[in-house]
Amino acid sequence: MTDLVTVTDDGPVRTIRMNRPEKKNALTMAMYDTMAEGIETAPAADIRCLLIGGAPTVFCAGNDIGDFLQAAMSGGALGVPILRFLKALARCEMPLVAAVQGNAVGVGTTMLMHCDHIVASTEAKFSTPFVSLGLVPEAASSLIAARLMGHARAFSLLVMGKPLNADEAKAAGLINVIAAPDTVEADAMKAARHISALPPQAVLASRRLMRGVLDEIVARVDEEAEEFKARLQSAEAQAAFTAFMTRKR
Repeated sequence: MTDLVTVTDDGPVRTIRMNRPEKKNALTMAMYDTMAEGIETAPAADIRCLLIGGAPTVFCAGNDIGDFLQAAMSGGALGVPILRFLKALARCEMPLVAAVQGNAVGVGTTMLMHCDHIVASTEAKFSTPFVSLGLVPEAASSLIAARLMGHARAFSLLVMGKPLNADEAKAAGLINVIAAPDTVEADAMKAARHISALPPQAVLASRRLMRGVLDEIVARVDEEAEEFKARLQSAEAQAAFTAFMTRKR
């Protein structure tokens, strides 16, 4: 467990909140584990809806760059906690709501593709700079993104790395609602409570039918992870990370 992620229950709604604002909610391995546990243990706690949130000014800046570099130097594995979280998302049976303020980068955007109702701030921006770092998309986004927004938009986002603002994300089908920054959390919780008040078995059955075969999504998570591992060890990725770290300094 880590205090960089908080998990709180309020009646039938569980909120999983990334709580590392000083690092723009860049995810560490411990944070991935805590988020995964929050999803995995929800059914036993009689939770009917999960809400994923971030900080008032940033949703998630993606993976912690230190963990990326360590993975690259230690054989290029994506990381067991990361895969645990991604598969927890893919296998989650209950509805997922997200409250997005500020930037959603990398996995901050791809995790949203597993959510059912997303409320985003007028100031929210979505980007997936995987390819510019010599890597590939993850979280089964290479499968889900094209289904959500069509191949052309998915290619622009995932491969070309072109970011989306809130209006563009809504037009693409990535998010449901655009709200003022000071109402995003309340609007997301209102939606979560509305979902929780519906007949629960009908909600679960309907969501299961809409999502299709989960094995396909989980298999894509694994396929992306293998390619990600290979790409981390590539000369392209090594050069991209060196350039990135030099620029950061």
